[in-house]
Amino acid sequence: MQVTDRPLPPLHAVTDDDVLARPDFERVAGEVLAAGGAGVALHLRAPHASGRRMHELAVRLMEVARAAGSLLVVNDRVDVALAAEANGVQLGRRGIAVADARRVVGDEMRVGVSVHTIGEAREAAEAGAEWLLAGAIFETASHPGQAGVGTGLIVQVAALGRPVIGIGGVTPERVAEVCGAGAAGVAAIRGIWDQPSPASAARAYIEAWQSCRSPRR
Repeated sequence: MQVTDRPLPPLHAVTDDDVLARPDFERVAGEVLAAGGAGVALHLRAPHASGRRMHELAVRLMEVARAAGSLLVVNDRVDVALAAEANGVQLGRRGIAVADARRVVGDEMRVGVSVHTIGEAREAAEAGAEWLLAGAIFETASHPGQAGVGTGLIVQVAALGRPVIGIGGVTPERVAEVCGAGAAGVAAIRGIWDQPSPASAARAYIEAWQSCRSPRR
């Protein structure tokens, strides 16, 4: 099965510059991938990291992701994603257009887009984004002082017919609310990497998602 034929994992573990700067990042990331398996996509995101640093990390983490059955997605850096043979690329405000990214990566790599409004989501969907990462749904430490937009954005974006991943203050306890709004998965930064055991946190998210998706008895 090609990666483009596989369903999106329900958990998207997103990094940032601080997370990547930690001396134990690669070890911990490997544990998260092993714990999540096919249920996790690791988003390698570091706006201020060099291309060399991103490429070295992506190449090594791709080996771990393949062994675990997980996906590795590189944020914004289409060149790095292509050179490391990553599974996908996530485009944000700093990234190139969806159509341009598709011309570069071809049909073998998945392309997602980060959105904050229904207008952005509609534009990305019409441009061919395969999934939409929408938020911030709840207030989050990553954006202090900003109120979350709420799960209503998930409802609106899901109606566009593209899988939507909810991000922003989503804890395992809030997974059911995001799932119930029509999301195809959830994403987290602090909820995973700032926990005593990121691997256990990843499992908690996935278990919460499975509980939401399980048929009610």
